[in-house]
Amino acid sequence: MNPTLVRIALIALLSFLLSACSSPPKPPTVDESQKRPANAQMAVELQVCKNDLQNKRIQAVESDRLAETTAATLAHMAARQQLLASMQEKAMANRVHTVYFAFNSTRVSIPATEAATLADEAKASPLVVLRGRTDGISDSSAESRIAQARADAVRDYLVAAGVDPMRIRATHQPSGDHVADNRSPLGRHLNRRVEIELYRALPMSTQATVAPQP
Repeated sequence: MNPTLVRIALIALLSFLLSACSSPPKPPTVDESQKRPANAQMAVELQVCKNDLQNKRIQAVESDRLAETTAATLAHMAARQQLLASMQEKAMANRVHTVYFAFNSTRVSIPATEAATLADEAKASPLVVLRGRTDGISDSSAESRIAQARADAVRDYLVAAGVDPMRIRATHQPSGDHVADNRSPLGRHLNRRVEIELYRALPMSTQATVAPQP
C-alpha cells in the first residue's frame, strides 16, 4: 500500500475524532405540554381548601373541649345551687322551743343560756305560735284554765323580752297531745309544757292578719 495514502487516511480519521469530541452534548428534552406553574389558580385553591379543612378540625376539637368544660361547670354550679337551696331551706325551717312547768304552776322558767337565743329568734320571726299543754287526762275547766294561763305567761315573757305582741298567737289544749308516758312523774313533767313555734315565713292564711315588722 502506498505509504502516502495511509498517512492521509490516518490524518483524516484523527481530524474526524477531534471534531466529534469538541462538539458539546445536546441537553435532554422536556415535554412542556403537561407543565403547570406553581401558582396556578387550581393549586392555590387546593391549598386554601387544605388550610380551611385543618382549621375546621382544630375548631371542632376546641369546640368539643369547650363544650365538655362548660357542661362540667354547669353541673358544678347546679350542684352548688342545690346545696345552697337545701341549706337555706333548713335555715328557714320553723323552730320549736319548749318551756316546761311544775305541777299546777304557770311560772315561766327558762335557762339563761336559752333565753337570749329564744328572744332573738322570736323577735326575728314574723309569727310566733304558743301552744299551752297540761298533763291532764280530761278536758275539764280547771285543766283548760291552767293550759291557757301557761300560754299567756309565755306570751307575757316574750313581750317583755321585746317581741311584738301583734306577732304572737296563743292557743291551748287541756288534755291529750302528750309527748311522754303520762303514767310516770318524768313523763307528766314533759307533758306540762308550752310549745313555742317560730315561723320563718308567714303561712298564707295569716299573711293578711299579722302586722309586718315596723
